[in-house]
Amino acid sequence: MARVELARFLRERREGVSPEAVGLPAGGVRRTPGLRREEVARLASVSVDYYVRLEQARGPRPSAGVLEGVSGALRLSAAERRHLFRLAGVAAPAAGGPVRVVRPHVAALLERVGGAAALVTDATYEVVAANSVARAVFGGRPGNLARARFLGGGGGDAVGGGGMAAVSGGEEFGAIVVARLRRASARYPGDARLAGLLGELRAGSAEFRAVWDSDPVREAGHRRKVVAHPEVGELRVACDVLEVPEDDQQVVFVTADPGSASEAALRELAGRGSALRESAGRESAVRESAVRESAVRESAGRESAAARARR
Repeated sequence: MARVELARFLRERREGVSPEAVGLPAGGVRRTPGLRREEVARLASVSVDYYVRLEQARGPRPSAGVLEGVSGALRLSAAERRHLFRLAGVAAPAAGGPVRVVRPHVAALLERVGGAAALVTDATYEVVAANSVARAVFGGRPGNLARARFLGGGGGDAVGGGGMAAVSGGEEFGAIVVARLRRASARYPGDARLAGLLGELRAGSAEFRAVWDSDPVREAGHRRKVVAHPEVGELRVACDVLEVPEDDQQVVFVTADPGSASEAALRELAGRGSALRESAGRESAVRESAVRESAVRESAGRESAAARARR
């Protein structure tokens, strides 16, 4: 527990919250900005003495319930709440389940990375977003990478639709997958979809059971891999993983060395992906136009029938 840093953080956040922001009257002249300590204590449902000791770096380690109360009293953001729990050395209570929706700015980032394949996975290794290059490289939008790794057949990281692409480093990736799934199972113990995935993997893969029992400690990061693509052949690529901590998600970037044959192949696949996206956009526009025209004809028909009925 970082008592001094926790005390400083609480004081700074308390001074930044106005009484009006928490539904309290300003109460005349205040010697210092923000809330009074007794106001925070009342809002957090703790004693004034207990909260004062926290701000003076003299208090005991607060419980998760106390931290939740203080977090609400100080109107902390999600990032500030996580920081509060880290300073106190207390595990934050589990959320209801993994975040399975990608933030708009993360989704936009995927299409701004040029010739790189990029995708986003949630805490269960479900691919929740992928750019056009990734879909071209892996043969469509990948599904769940954990399921593909342990139940997809073959020893590599088969990640495409129907195993369209196989990736080297399967044993290492398997350990990384299991380590992340173990963290997810501890963080989201009540999530039915995660429980179903783990049950499916245990039932269908002896390798998964063995790796799970070994309790691996692995982190995703930078890796060099070889992708066996059925159309452009062998791609020698770098895989780099960036965390989206507020959503417990990871962004995976697949790139090739500048000037290499693999970079040229990635650019070719990127061109195909752009062409497919444009074609899909035109088809969507045609469908929308047809729907609008049909609606106009139906409306005109109803008006005509009504006019005949009035005559």
